[in-house]
Amino acid sequence: MAQLKSISPCSSTGLSFPGPKRASMQCHDKVCCPRKFPSSYELGARTSELHGNACAVISNNGSVARAHSKQVIRAVAYKESEISETSKNKGLRGKLNKVVLAYSGGLDTSVIVPWLRENYGCEVVCFTADVGQGIKELDGLEQKAKASGACQLVVKDLKEEFVGDFIFPCLRAGAIYERKYLLGTSMARPVIAKAMVDVANEVGADAVAHGCTGKGNDQACVRFELTFFALNPKLNVVAPWREWDITGREDAIEYAKKHNVPVPVTKKSIYSRDGNLWHLSHEGDILEDPANEPKKDMYMLTVDPQDAPNEPEYVEIGFVSGIPVSVNGKELSPASLLSELNQIGGRHGIGRIDMVENRLVGMKSRGVYETPGGTILFNAARELESLTLDRETMQVKDSLALKYAELVYAGRWFDPLRESMDAFMQKITETTTGSVTLKLYKGSVAVTSRKSPYSLYRQDISSFESGDIYDQADAAGFIRLYGLPMRVRAMLEKGI
Repeated sequence: MAQLKSISPCSSTGLSFPGPKRASMQCHDKVCCPRKFPSSYELGARTSELHGNACAVISNNGSVARAHSKQVIRAVAYKESEISETSKNKGLRGKLNKVVLAYSGGLDTSVIVPWLRENYGCEVVCFTADVGQGIKELDGLEQKAKASGACQLVVKDLKEEFVGDFIFPCLRAGAIYERKYLLGTSMARPVIAKAMVDVANEVGADAVAHGCTGKGNDQACVRFELTFFALNPKLNVVAPWREWDITGREDAIEYAKKHNVPVPVTKKSIYSRDGNLWHLSHEGDILEDPANEPKKDMYMLTVDPQDAPNEPEYVEIGFVSGIPVSVNGKELSPASLLSELNQIGGRHGIGRIDMVENRLVGMKSRGVYETPGGTILFNAARELESLTLDRETMQVKDSLALKYAELVYAGRWFDPLRESMDAFMQKITETTTGSVTLKLYKGSVAVTSRKSPYSLYRQDISSFESGDIYDQADAAGFIRLYGLPMRVRAMLEKGI
C-alpha cells in the first residue's frame, strides 16, 4: 500500500475538538470529541483541515493530484500490482473506467467493490464522508477498502460544510417536515453526494455508485442521485441493489466469501440507524408498530428526561442575520457550536421526536429521532424572529418554510426553486440578530430572554400605561373599517 504523501507541511497529531480556533488549521488525523454523550455513541469523531492553498498529493505512479482544500483527512492509493486484472477487462454488464463508491466499510459496500469490478471491469475509488457519524464508523477503513479490492480510499471531513452550508440555511428558513422532522438525514445526503462528484472530477471517474436499497432506503437513492444529476449529469450512476441478485445479508456474506472479501464482523443492531452531527434516527423492530412505545435503552444521544438533572440549565444562543454564532457568549465554528449544544441538550433529554411520516414514495414510516442541539437552535431562532419580523413577513416565511422543507426532504437541494427560496430567507433575516436565553429542564425547552438591536418590540408602545404614540381613541375608526366586510354581510343577511 502506498500512502499518498503531502507536499504541504502537514503534521499528524491528536487534539481535542473545542471549536473556534480557525487561524492555524493543520492536517490532523484521529481526533476524539473530549465530551461524551450519555452513551457510547460518539459524534464529531474526526476533524482534519488543510490550511491555506489546496494540498497536493503524489500517487503511486508519480502524478500529482490536488486534494480538496480544508477537507481531506486522508487519501490512500494501493499499488497497481495489488489491483486485479479484472479492472482492465470488460465486465459482465459493460465497461466503466473508474467508479467512486459511497463507502462505509460495512458488509454491503464491501461487497459492492468486487461486484463493480466484476460487472463493469472498473477501478473502484472508495469515498467516505465524515459528517459527524462517529469514530467507530471511520476506524479501519483503509484495510477494509484494500481487502475489498479498491484502488483508492478518500476520506473527507465535511462537518463544517455540512453544518454551515446545509444545516444552518434550513434553520434560517425554519424548515421542518410534517410539523416534527428536522431533516437530519435529508440534509446530509446532498453534502455527501456533492463531495462524491468533487472526488469523481479529481480522480477522473466516469461513474458514481451507492449502496442504497429500494424499499426503506428509497429516499436516500433519490437524494443521492438528484444531486449527481444536478452537479454532473455526465456521470453514470450505478445502484447495485437495483441490479444484482443479492437479496439479503446471507447472500452478501456468500458473495464476499466467494471473492475473498473479509466479512466485517459486527453486532447487527435490531434497529436501522442513521447518525450525523445533527441527529440520530431509529427505525425498525418494535418501532414498526406505531402502537409500541420505544424502549428506554434505544436512545443513544439523550438521557431519559426522568433521569435528567433536577436543576435546570440556562443557555444563551447568539445569532447574526439568522445564523447562530455563539453559545453562552463564546463564538464557535458551525460544527463546534452544534457539537456543544448536542452535549448540553443531550444531558437534559432534549430533542426526542417520535413520528409517523409520509415518505417520498407514498408509504408511511414510523421513526424516532434524537436532535438535541437542533431542537435548542430551532426554539432559539423562532423566539428571536418574534422580535425582528413583522406579522406579514412572518406569515409568508412560515408558509414558504413548508415548501422549503418538502424540497429538502425530496432530495431537491440543488433545485433552483430551493436556491431562490433560500435567497429570500437570507434577505428577510438580515435583521434577525441578537441573543436568546433558554431554560432546559427534563426534556423541555422554555425561553426566558430575547434581545435584539433590531427588535420591533417597543415597550413605550406596548405598555398598558398611556403613551404618546398609541392613542386608544384611534381604535374606534380602525375597528369600524376593519369590520366593514363582516358588517355588510350581516346587513345583507338581515335585509338591512
